[in-house]
Formats: sequence, C-alpha cells, structure tokens
Amino acid sequence: MAAIYSLFIINKSGGLIFYKDYGSAGRMDTNDSLRVASLWHSMHAISQQLSPTLGCSGIELLEADTFDLHCFQSLTGTKFFVVCEPGTPHMESLLKVIYELYTDYVLKNPFYEMEMPIRCELFDSNLSQAIQKDRVALLGR
Repeated sequence: MAAIYSLFIINKSGGLIFYKDYGSAGRMDTNDSLRVASLWHSMHAISQQLSPTLGCSGIELLEADTFDLHCFQSLTGTKFFVVCEPGTPHMESLLKVIYELYTDYVLKNPFYEMEMPIRCELFDSNLSQAIQKDRVALLGR
C-alpha cells in the first residue's frame, strides 16, 4: 500500500492546476478531484478567518481515521496538499521539496502561463523521483 495517496496543487483562486494519484484504493475522476480541490481551498480560507490566533495561515494538517491531509501554502497563495496514510512522517519536508520542484521546473518554464494547469515533463519526472525517493526512505525505517 502506498504511503502517499495523492497530490493536489491549487492556484490562489482555488482552481486545481495539478492532480496526481499514487495508487489510492478509490481513484477519483476529474470532476471529483476538482470538487476536492475547491472544497479544500474554501475550508482553508474559512479556517484563516475563524481562527482565534492572529496571523493564522490556515489548516496545515487534517487527521482522519483513514488518511492524513498535509497542506503547504506558498507566499503567493498556491496550495500544495498531499493525502497520505495516517501517521506518515516527514510530509512537511516532502511538500517543501515539491514546492522547490514547482518553482524550478514550472515557474521558470517560459511556456507556462500562471494559474493554468501544469503540463511540464521535467516537473512530472522529477516529482516522480522525489515521491519514489520518499517511499524508499519510508520503507527503510
């Protein structure tokens, strides 16, 4: 069973710009992945406003019985979130690695239009390597 179920990247407007499934039992179709991304964007925004703490940046971890959802929001408002097995360690550092790949291979791509779906082979291949490296590290523990 995969430690990481899926990865979502949402633009600052709440639009899904990247989705990758890593072998979760219930694969989602395109409409379901769009709904999940939109719902997460809304929940994240509401949590920022309802938080009693000033300067709250929103939900970073959502723990459920069957999965954990880890979220990283960049300074530009782009959200990266991973759905994984409960208790999977080091997801925050993996999200930061994914963000670095995003900045290196997507944002520096002269053909990429901001806020649009990500279609970049270098990003895809390096992302697959990072996820595989993370899985190998988890198995080694």
